[in-house]
Amino acid sequence: MKPWGWRVPTAAAVKRFFRTPKGLLLIILAALVVLASTGQRLALIAPGLTAAILAAAAIDLVILRVRQGAWEFPSGAVLTGLFVAMILSPQQPWYVAATTSAVAIVSKYVCRTRSANVFNPAALAIVATFNLFHTTQSWWGALPDLTPFAIVAVLATGVYITDRVNKMPLVLVFLGCYYGLFTATAFLGRPEPVAEIFRAPDLHAALFFAFFILTDPPTSPVRYPDQMICGALVAVASFAIFESVGTVHYLLSGVLVGNIWEAWRRTRQRTPAPVLEL
Repeated sequence: MKPWGWRVPTAAAVKRFFRTPKGLLLIILAALVVLASTGQRLALIAPGLTAAILAAAAIDLVILRVRQGAWEFPSGAVLTGLFVAMILSPQQPWYVAATTSAVAIVSKYVCRTRSANVFNPAALAIVATFNLFHTTQSWWGALPDLTPFAIVAVLATGVYITDRVNKMPLVLVFLGCYYGLFTATAFLGRPEPVAEIFRAPDLHAALFFAFFILTDPPTSPVRYPDQMICGALVAVASFAIFESVGTVHYLLSGVLVGNIWEAWRRTRQRTPAPVLEL
């Protein structure tokens, strides 16, 4: 390979990549996009989706070349662009998704410790640009607009990838605490304000969030006890933000609280982050 040239992967390397959690996640998200396009008009989804992926990939492509001395396929950036687009409403202008994706990629290199980025890039960027664009979130990638049976696809793919990255305690504790808190609120207070949490699109959003956002390997714990603490912390933070502020990004803000706790824990215990970056 020539210096500053392309690192051309072999067929075997491509196959190995798509057997890794990152490669499998790319396949899963692409499949969810295809399914979602049957419920939403493809012409509506395509501009924001394309803009988000291209903006993230272009920036990361340049950064990777400068850092590593060769052109590489920015798989992590493509995943980030997919997450941003699949969460934001497709009714917004394409440049909203593009700008949010750009912020996400830059944040990955700015907000980091020695071993990994501190925050989930997509979550941080969507929260950070909320006031700038007054963005709305439809979580269309979680298939809320399809038949109710479409949630089976989110559950099946989510459980599969969660098992592959070994984060099942994190997800189970989060979902248990999250729905436990809202259920208690419904019984002890007025159920109407929290009823939406148990219906589409909020139900789909919570599952997509738990399986695909919360389990981000660089920003989530490895050990089971730490996963359980983090899951409970994110659930409590998300619930508190929903109840006190009611902002649309309560789930994403909640995971940022968990990210801060995990970065502090790693720094305190000097535990290296996993090498897998999404």
